[in-house]
Amino acid sequence: MSLPTVAQTSLTERLAAARTASRALAGATTDVKNRALAAIADGVRAHAGEIVTANELDLANGRENGLTVGLLDRLTLTEARLDALADAVLEIIALTDPVGQVVRGSSLPNGVKISQVRVPFGVVGAIYEARPNVTIDIASLAIKSGNAVVLRGGSAALNSNRVLVGVIQAALESVGLSGDAVQTIDDFGRDGARKLMRARGYVDVLIPRGSAELIQTVVTESTVPVIETGAGVVHILLDESAPLDWAVEIVHNAKVQRPSVCNAVETVLVHEGAAERLLPSVLQRLAASGVTVHGDERTRALWHDAVPATEEDWSSEYMSLDVSVRVVDSLDEAIEHIRRYSTGHTESIVTNDLQRAERFLAEVDSAVVMVNASTRFTDGGEFGFGAEVGISTQKLHARGPMGLPELTSTKWIVRGTGQVRS
Repeated sequence: MSLPTVAQTSLTERLAAARTASRALAGATTDVKNRALAAIADGVRAHAGEIVTANELDLANGRENGLTVGLLDRLTLTEARLDALADAVLEIIALTDPVGQVVRGSSLPNGVKISQVRVPFGVVGAIYEARPNVTIDIASLAIKSGNAVVLRGGSAALNSNRVLVGVIQAALESVGLSGDAVQTIDDFGRDGARKLMRARGYVDVLIPRGSAELIQTVVTESTVPVIETGAGVVHILLDESAPLDWAVEIVHNAKVQRPSVCNAVETVLVHEGAAERLLPSVLQRLAASGVTVHGDERTRALWHDAVPATEEDWSSEYMSLDVSVRVVDSLDEAIEHIRRYSTGHTESIVTNDLQRAERFLAEVDSAVVMVNASTRFTDGGEFGFGAEVGISTQKLHARGPMGLPELTSTKWIVRGTGQVRS
């Protein structure tokens, strides 16, 4: 399968082409869409060498431009990561196609039948940075849910995304669908992103993924409806009854397994009744993995290697081997801290007290709230979605990891046999 090159067309022409392609894709059968996804998975594997070579150019540019370690990790595509991406696409094939699903329905006394069914949005726009894996994730979910997609993947991943979009377009065309259903506007730079944010009439919904600054820019400047994904200032509370082994393993996994992602823990809160029992072991395990602890005064009294935490630390998404730690007097104080500093992404409590666990679940208002589990589980793949569009931290339409149903709207179908309203 040879890869198409990005057409030398204007941004408006690409948006119009995506709109046209969306109409045919909305009516495509599940079988055709699944064959397109299988072709994408095959294409990712077949062109892994080209993708990695392009990615190496992006990484070299990123290092030259001073990208952080966390962003470089997000930017990196290895053959192993590409293989995992291909597997995730195949998982989407096995998921139920949401298009046409009946959400609810009823019959009027006069025999008129009413049903609400799921339909694609039409054209989904995505703005993200230094995450070429998102190109495959969002495009695959969009295709299965019957949507065209316009991608602005950022200058940091320009070369990687160019090859990936070529793989996707070739896969679509191989099963008789239009390659115009997946478009990249990376070559238009920041001006392209601004125009995408104002492409009302061409784009039905816009999804930003990236830094808090990027997301806020899209939310405040876009005239296209936005599904807001959020930065991850993620908390774990170690309750007074937390088992030591659970506390050590959960905090370590949540911080160290992949510190550059949005579901990594950034702040650990420890009940003062358990601080002396838990903190030395928890922080020793983190320190052995190279984590820098930013601690409040009571934390530093128990762990002398901690650096003093500042007010800025409590609201920081580090995306690195750093964690802020605070000792709190009560569950009330912990919940109040989370309310003040959380971005509404994911929070977890480690406890053996059922009543405290249920209160934490009820009173903490984040997209995902956990008991006795690592925050790293907040992920579309882990939730069984195959992949994710992003993790929504807003409360309208979608919240938490977004999969296929979250890329659909609904419409009402009314069927009659000549009835008129009296």
